Amino acid sequence: MVTIAVDAMGGDHAPKPEVEGAVRAAKTLGVRVILVGREDILREECARHDGVRKLPIEIVHASERVLMEDSATKAVRAKRDSSIRVAARLVRDGVAQGWVSAGNTGAVMITAKMVQGTVPGVERPALASAFPTLKGKPAVMVDVGANVDCTPRMLAQFAVMGNIYSRVIFHTANPRVGLLSIGEEEHKGNELTRSAARLIKSLPLNFIGNVEGRDLYTGAADVIVCDGFTGNVALKVSEGMVEVVKHLLEESLKATITRQIGYVLSRAAYTNFKRRVDYSEYGGAPLLGVRGVCIICHGRSNANAIKNAIRVAAEFSAGQVNQRIESELQNWSAHVLAQNPS
Repeated sequence: MVTIAVDAMGGDHAPKPEVEGAVRAAKTLGVRVILVGREDILREECARHDGVRKLPIEIVHASERVLMEDSATKAVRAKRDSSIRVAARLVRDGVAQGWVSAGNTGAVMITAKMVQGTVPGVERPALASAFPTLKGKPAVMVDVGANVDCTPRMLAQFAVMGNIYSRVIFHTANPRVGLLSIGEEEHKGNELTRSAARLIKSLPLNFIGNVEGRDLYTGAADVIVCDGFTGNVALKVSEGMVEVVKHLLEESLKATITRQIGYVLSRAAYTNFKRRVDYSEYGGAPLLGVRGVCIICHGRSNANAIKNAIRVAAEFSAGQVNQRIESELQNWSAHVLAQNPS
């Protein structure tokens, strides 16, 4: 049975959604879950759920909590018994195969890199996020915030990691990899994207060249590569737009539906729409390139998001994603990536 640790004190509403999500996962996914945090608080929260004692759920005590407003670097250094750090240690020591956190993103990334270490061949771990598309299968964007400043070589590594993610998790046979730029033409973009395009083109990937922001949701590419600054802006704009569209759509339905049957049918369609664009269905963003598995969730994650993050962590472990990243980077860097030391 795969074991996944959960930072139960990290989210905005912790530990309620973390505990409920863990209970749902233990009941339906066939995984063992370790809740990490203040033992007294977690036991009290677990007691709210019937039958939790019969589930494969364990509590590991951590006396400290990293807050959202904490400086990530200072918190990692000062709070050495935080739920974030203890969860990462469980993965490093082989007690768990992966961990999930809805806590301070910067602290989670720094801790994962420092405690777990990086996969050989990976210069910087990268955050990958899944986006719904018109074609039904999600697109993967790498990086969405881990690395603000990138080199062409890093973007090439992101392309390799995103390719493996798409193949293993979404079962895409030959993922189409695109580089996010301001135009489809090869000469468009800045020095980073132009240099990265030449490097990625030389890799044995299904590289389709530059793609634009509008292609994120069309399904034109299965993997979209960019630096973390650009990716995070795209992610936050997308999240905001989804919330606006959901709100406007619901208002329109209430204003125009007059007959009950029409309202019911429209509500069913609206519910399906919300499910397709709901971030909680995708669980969280995996930090690609670290040893072991680390899934980073929204701070406002609900129980469904935590459950799905645990599912993704278990799938990453079963699919040996990071082992594949290490193997393929070693194979490809020997004859391609080494040609560009920048």
